[in-house]
Amino acid sequence: MNKKDEIKNVQPLRSLQQIEDMKWSLRRYCSERDYMLFLIGINTGLRVGDLLRLKVSDVSKKKKVTVREGKTKKPRTIYLTNIYEDISSYAMTLSSSGWLFPSRKGDQPISRIQAYRQIQKAADMADIPEGIGTHTMRKTFGYWHYKQFKDVAELQMILNHTHPKITLRYIGILEEELEHNLRAFKL
Repeated sequence: MNKKDEIKNVQPLRSLQQIEDMKWSLRRYCSERDYMLFLIGINTGLRVGDLLRLKVSDVSKKKKVTVREGKTKKPRTIYLTNIYEDISSYAMTLSSSGWLFPSRKGDQPISRIQAYRQIQKAADMADIPEGIGTHTMRKTFGYWHYKQFKDVAELQMILNHTHPKITLRYIGILEEELEHNLRAFKL
């Protein structure tokens, strides 16, 4: 399966209980590092590659951070206000010049593969069905942002998509709304 197919098959977490189960599982069966990766991922919508490039100094004592996205090369401002205390507590346990998500092997961040393994492990332990991967974090952010604000144009801009239809399909809204409408349809 290639990377694009993998992203298409990954789904957002569509219930708050699943999100809480993932948080619990990451803390219980993985590590604080993996929990923080998930927490920042679902609250910012950054791609896993962009998350893994973050250093402690990038986020330490900051409520707003601008990152250059690896895929689009565009600057993107992320807001950490809602998870500031969590990030501050976690960052105090790390070297201020080091990676936010350090590997135990040398002076590098964890790999995408390791991030995937930890997310998958937590999902398995939380009994969350298939369709979970590192892109679940970004899709979960998109799904819940849309559910809260119903502004597809804004979400399209945040995710750097070229068309609103792409954004809705990406977060699984088109299928969900279509199914809901067809179930409710009656003449």
